[in-house]
Amino acid sequence: MTAVPTMKSAKRNVAVLATAQALLFTNNATAIAINGLAGYALAGNKSLATLPVTFWVIGAAIATFPASMLMKHVGRRGGFIIGILVGMLGAIICSAAVATDRFWLLCLGTLVFGAYNGFAQYYRFAAADASPLDFKSKAISLVLAGGLVGGIVGPEVSKLTVDAMATKYLGAYLSLMVFLVIAFAVVLLLKIPPPTQAEQREPGRPLARIAAQPAFIVAVVSAAFGYGIMNLLMTATPLAMGIFGHPYASAAFVIQWHIIGMFAPSFVTGSLIKRFGLLQTMLAGAVLLLACVGIALGGVTVAHFWFALALLGIGWNFLYIGGTTLLTETYRPSEKAKAQGFNDTVIFLVMASSATASGMLLDRNGWEMLNYLAIPFIAAVVMGLAWLMVRGKRPAVA
Repeated sequence: MTAVPTMKSAKRNVAVLATAQALLFTNNATAIAINGLAGYALAGNKSLATLPVTFWVIGAAIATFPASMLMKHVGRRGGFIIGILVGMLGAIICSAAVATDRFWLLCLGTLVFGAYNGFAQYYRFAAADASPLDFKSKAISLVLAGGLVGGIVGPEVSKLTVDAMATKYLGAYLSLMVFLVIAFAVVLLLKIPPPTQAEQREPGRPLARIAAQPAFIVAVVSAAFGYGIMNLLMTATPLAMGIFGHPYASAAFVIQWHIIGMFAPSFVTGSLIKRFGLLQTMLAGAVLLLACVGIALGGVTVAHFWFALALLGIGWNFLYIGGTTLLTETYRPSEKAKAQGFNDTVIFLVMASSATASGMLLDRNGWEMLNYLAIPFIAAVVMGLAWLMVRGKRPAVA
């Protein structure tokens, strides 16, 4: 049997995982700020400028399910260490690509670096799985709150390092290595019991049966579409701001506040779920995404971009934490690897599609059309949540 986690051990692991999350998003914020711009500088066809972002997401999508199944056998800490080592390799390739002015090598580098994200996405699940039932939603929230540090530090790092070397962007890509080394040391402190023999050997229910549950469907759709919408608009924002004549520092400022919007609410999202209900909190997230689109369509000043992207981050937070919490109520311990792996694979496939579409749609149709196209997907999330509410089958969230 799996030992019941104590609150003391849960809080310790949450602290370690939140620190690892902070380091992850310090690097991610840097990558978000520079991948599209570096791609634009290196690409012969400028409509392909966001392909490095796309490959970054594809790398995560490819790694996500294998990472989950690997952790079923080697444990969370072993899996996270492997992910960090892969991230180091990706950072080295990206640096070499920029140094040699090779666009497709940059795409390869971001693909490999993205695999690190595929492993690290399980920080939140590791916290939930190693926490008592009444601490799960808060554990997920607090781990994601670590991204707030990344939201503040990452853009500052990119501003300081983007022109630090003779070759533009090279210093920023090299800086990724520093935080990966620190992340390696932090993850060594993680103390989560290895998977039991029963968890490793027991197959559990077929994935199709798990995925047929209404709560599972809504959890995956909400998290995937929430992430896809966020990625669609976030990826295009630095490029759109450049097109409208705003300097790089303004774009970095907007991305910084977007990431703060993504993670600052995490300190209270778990409490909001407890007080107002899981589905209600997720519905509020969808409404905030609609508000983001409305503001983005209202103008193209720095203030419009800033307010829209901040709301985009908060809406994503409610949907992502809510979707993750909802998902944890749909599987048994022996089924978590395939259920979590399927969920995050879908998320990253949606992200890859949105990242690919982002640059092309912006180049061909403009910023306004990009925002209009987000509306049907937000509507799908709202309908899914309403469907689950009408069914009256809510998960047992403490």
